[in-house]
Amino acid sequence: MKCCKLFSSFLLALCVSLPAFAETDDTFDIVDSAAGDIITDYVSLNYDADIANVGGFDIAGIMLGMDFDAVHSLVTEIGNLYQLRDKSAIIYTIHPDWKANLDYECRQQGLVIPTEIETCINGLAKSRGLMYASELHLVRPETGESIDISFTSNATDNVVWRVIYKNDVNDQEGIAEKFIKQRENKVLAFWQHVLEKYGEPNSGSDKWISSENSYDPMMTAYYGVLDLIDNGRNASDQAININQSRENFKAKPYAF
Repeated sequence: MKCCKLFSSFLLALCVSLPAFAETDDTFDIVDSAAGDIITDYVSLNYDADIANVGGFDIAGIMLGMDFDAVHSLVTEIGNLYQLRDKSAIIYTIHPDWKANLDYECRQQGLVIPTEIETCINGLAKSRGLMYASELHLVRPETGESIDISFTSNATDNVVWRVIYKNDVNDQEGIAEKFIKQRENKVLAFWQHVLEKYGEPNSGSDKWISSENSYDPMMTAYYGVLDLIDNGRNASDQAININQSRENFKAKPYAF
């Protein structure tokens, strides 16, 4: 990939070690997982357009399906370009269905104080591999760029299912004509670079799709934003966690 080759020149990089669950570090955080609803829009190919190899697209070298360790290794290589943001750069989480299971299990131990229950839940989740790095957030302050990466759970190998890139090309310093012109030029340059790297959109004027199934990999471009996503990978991960959490719920040993 062109982008990967560019970044390989920046190997004198940020040396960041990511100790597992370093909760005392401001760059780490543990939060509740978001709701698992999967909402997709209908997509279709443009007339005479071919499908795109969106699964092979990268944003700053980051591709769908890369596992967390591979992304971390890449970040250390391109550290002169992107770095971990200062606060909550890595988000660890537990799928809400599993967290409900663990909450029940901890309460069965007689715990009632919320902080003790939370400690119990986190401890069980870590020991059973149910806590995972769900988000990684990178920034490039001098250019106003950021990359937000979402990962599936350990049930599906903790891999990338979404990459959102943002920059400041759509920002405008004022309402004077010169600022309007500057914004227009920034937006034009952004789109030119996008087209050079990914080719023409094959769905509407702003989407690259790998099929007409919206659960397959696709990418959407906005003003200064690229959204590379695999809804199917996320949906599969959600379904597996829901089913496995139900199958492994530790109910009381009722006898009748």
